Amino acid sequence: MSHIVHRSLSFTPPVATGSKGLYLFDAAGKAYLDASGGAAVSCLGHAHPDVLAAMHEQIDRLAYAHTSFFTSAVSEELADHLVQHAPPGLDQVYFVSGGSEAMEAALKLARQYAVEIGQPQRSVFVARRQSYHGNTLGALAVGGNEWRRAQFAPLLIDVGRVAPCYEYRERAPGESQDAYTQRLLDEIDAQFRAIGPERVIAFVAETVGGATAGVIPPTPGYFKGVRELCDRHGILLIADEVMCGMGRCGTLHAIEQEGVVPDLMAIAKGLGGGYQPIGAVLAAGHVVDALRRGSGLFMHGHTYIGHPTAAAAALAVQKVIQRDDLLANVRARGVDMAAELQRRLGGHPHVGDLRGRGLFWGVELVRDRASKAPFDPALKLHARIKKQAMANGLLVYPMGGTVDGRQGDHVLIAPPFIATQADIARIAELLARSIDEALETAKASS
Repeated sequence: MSHIVHRSLSFTPPVATGSKGLYLFDAAGKAYLDASGGAAVSCLGHAHPDVLAAMHEQIDRLAYAHTSFFTSAVSEELADHLVQHAPPGLDQVYFVSGGSEAMEAALKLARQYAVEIGQPQRSVFVARRQSYHGNTLGALAVGGNEWRRAQFAPLLIDVGRVAPCYEYRERAPGESQDAYTQRLLDEIDAQFRAIGPERVIAFVAETVGGATAGVIPPTPGYFKGVRELCDRHGILLIADEVMCGMGRCGTLHAIEQEGVVPDLMAIAKGLGGGYQPIGAVLAAGHVVDALRRGSGLFMHGHTYIGHPTAAAAALAVQKVIQRDDLLANVRARGVDMAAELQRRLGGHPHVGDLRGRGLFWGVELVRDRASKAPFDPALKLHARIKKQAMANGLLVYPMGGTVDGRQGDHVLIAPPFIATQADIARIAELLARSIDEALETAKASS
């Protein structure tokens, strides 16, 4: 019996023993096509020789140095690279070890900024339902994933909550897209005013919703409206791009497609591509300058921030993406993914919505297409799809609670940026087969 506390305490997962390109291999020698990059992490696939070489070289030179004593050349170079390719104004970088840490740091930086500029009354965050921002207590509090929050609710700070930009479910019949967007913005404004805009620290949102609701892109003009509301009230805008950023949606940062610049942006997964644990907060100069002029300290820190080996891996990943023009491949293969999913699942009686950008796609399952009624949560359709897909040699990222934290099922797809047109076709084929087979077992058991 394993002594590891695994995610599920009812079984031990298969042992991964190797990887290459888009494939992982288990101890029995079975190959799995990694169509989700784990949790949208492995943007370059597995065992990329350039990244492995950069890690080996860095370990030989300097594996680790604590940032209370030293900086490192490689972390400085990575920060320079990130700023060079960031939206204008995001010229400060704070390194961490993952997405939850990045969001936790962003929340604390936003609060300290309010204190440093003489507005300590700002103590409330506003965020969205059906969102996910991480599993540390602060990040879990601003997140709207109800089943993750439930047991820990007494420990979480109060947060102002508004609707997600979830057009498939929440745009009313006969309501134009512009009217729907304006309704969402009016709700945010009303929430700011109900709390007292002078008390709000920041509005927190995933640029493209991730795992909780299954890839929900914003409607046109949504983030421009959010930016205007935040500016009007002196509220910071925190963009969570832990899952949707670093090229996943076809531009390095998903927010580029919205034409706005946040004050703080959390990045992780695709930053290091899974080769080392790393994340970061990209911060606007005016936020950090307030601390610099005031206390001169950011009252936060972890042992492994700015880890040189992690920085070397991330820098290598980002250089390969740039050198090989992989963002162009993400956009091209995203077109292929849309076409293949539409061809194989667009008319499926139990597929309600196909949505995504670049190589970031969600498939929402429904019991009835016309009413959009979800399946009975007791069927755990998402878990059945995951199990069946693995049996078919495919790794995807299904989840339940899509609609409200309890009802609904979806599958998230996020293959590596190196995927070919043939890989995309194979992913769609195996996914469609796995969904059909899982539905058969679900019907047999009901």
